[in-house]
Amino acid sequence: MTMAKDIMHPGAQWIPAHETLDRAAQMMRDLNVGALPIADENERLCGIITDRDIVVGCVAMGHDPAKITCSEMAKGTPRWVEADADVGAVLEEMQSHQIRRLPVIEGKRLVGMISEADLAQHLSDEQIKAFCASVYAAS
Repeated sequence: MTMAKDIMHPGAQWIPAHETLDRAAQMMRDLNVGALPIADENERLCGIITDRDIVVGCVAMGHDPAKITCSEMAKGTPRWVEADADVGAVLEEMQSHQIRRLPVIEGKRLVGMISEADLAQHLSDEQIKAFCASVYAAS
């Protein structure tokens, strides 16, 4: 059985909730990623910030990304899976919530992220087709 830890991109990094959006953008650039999990003071997942959140929710609204924190931009309940979750559970979580990136947690710690690219490398054509149909469907 293929598990989340088998398809994830290991080495994902948190950004602390108190960090500003300009720092998040710098981390994304340095890590070559489009999203970062947000950690609270106990290194627990409290959200995810994306490059789109920064552009659309901050810059395009005329706000200064050096003055807005990641926690201020985090919306909703963050979704995640345990490292030993099977691929079916990963797909269900991503499809049912129409999300494109999913943190992988083991022992209450971030161990990786699963992205669309990770799915494309590990799933059958039929699984990818079903994923795309549900995640990209008009809401």
